[in-house]
Amino acid sequence: MEIFKTTNTDIDAVFDIYNAATSYQKTVNNKSWRGFERALIEKEIAENRHFIIKEGDEVACTFVLTFNDLIIWKEAAQDPAVYLHRIATNPKFRGQSYVKKIIEWVKVYAKENNKEYIRLDTHSGNERINKYYTSCGFEYKGISTIEWTSELPEHYKEGSFSLFEIKL
Repeated sequence: MEIFKTTNTDIDAVFDIYNAATSYQKTVNNKSWRGFERALIEKEIAENRHFIIKEGDEVACTFVLTFNDLIIWKEAAQDPAVYLHRIATNPKFRGQSYVKKIIEWVKVYAKENNKEYIRLDTHSGNERINKYYTSCGFEYKGISTIEWTSELPEHYKEGSFSLFEIKL
């Protein structure tokens, strides 16, 4: 397993994983991603915030980092934190605890960038994923309700998100 910054040549593999993740979400929950614009992924790549995990030559997992999430975390976004977004695993590699591996990697990344928290959010109401994130070391911090804006992906129209955090 190796973590790399995503490149534009990885985009098709990333979208394959996003599509598979969306299909899976629809089988376990009534809320799911609604697709992403290619321009968004290209922007995240250009900003060095989009990552992939490779097993050999295959993309096994993907995730995005940011240092601010004002829309979802509101006042708490002032804290020195790194935010994990869009963790998605290739179905061929599901069950290999990539979230836990990402967290270990992000702990180092966060400290190198003087951050005190690792945070993520997910659609509210999914107890299965909530339990999984707490089993990975995150503390449940409640629900944030947002107003959707056109800068956000479509799935944010759902409006309420469960918040999770690890204090470093």
